[in-house]
Amino acid sequence: MKALGTILGLGLLVNGLLMLRDPLWWYGAVPTVPLTGPFNQHFVRDIGLIYVITAIGFVHGAFRPATRVPVWIAATSFHVLHGSLHAWETLVGICTTASFAKDFVPVMTPALLGLALVACTVGFPAGRLRSA
Repeated sequence: MKALGTILGLGLLVNGLLMLRDPLWWYGAVPTVPLTGPFNQHFVRDIGLIYVITAIGFVHGAFRPATRVPVWIAATSFHVLHGSLHAWETLVGICTTASFAKDFVPVMTPALLGLALVACTVGFPAGRLRSA
């Protein structure tokens, strides 16, 4: 869990820092983002800050087992809600299924990995396996 939390956190951190450093480049580098509306530097940076915060949460939890459950729940919450928004927009016709399919891995992976980390932490506190 330590390795997965660290890897997830570092990946999110890189994405967030890219959004903060060069929002116009990031907007153009992610093929489905321009389909969501015109470029808005402030909005991209706002979301970049959220990615940095969740990244810190995942890395913090990786190295501080006593805080994992609340910190990873908080960090995962954004990603689950973000993925749910993408799914809802597809279901109501705002976005196409092709766009959702392209977004699935980058949007849903943090949510699914976060949920797995939380589930493993709750099921196996402090990394210890429960005896049968």
